[in-house]
Amino acid sequence: YLRDSVAAAELFAVVVLDPPKFAHNKQQVDKAARGYKDINLSAFKLIREGGYLMTFSCSGAISRDLFQKIVFGALADSGRQAQIVKQLSASDDHPNALTFPEGEYLKGLLLRVY
Repeated sequence: YLRDSVAAAELFAVVVLDPPKFAHNKQQVDKAARGYKDINLSAFKLIREGGYLMTFSCSGAISRDLFQKIVFGALADSGRQAQIVKQLSASDDHPNALTFPEGEYLKGLLLRVY
């Protein structure tokens, strides 16, 4: 759907990317990073000026820092600008052990795109 919408030059006020887990383990991180970059690059092309992107990853093997770098790489490639409105994560009733960073698998960004 993303590629078809880009090809049709459609524009949206809000795009939500909530893909399935792209990396089931550390060996799949590079391939997953390419997948996240691809879908986010497509999404940036679909958002009208001042619109919003909500983008998520549920891959525990992808850290929050890496996810943000991937999204910003896609943003740079798109030639657009964006502001972080909010960093998103699981709700407060979903605590995570300090000794298990992979437990913080749900991460997201709400971006305003220009």
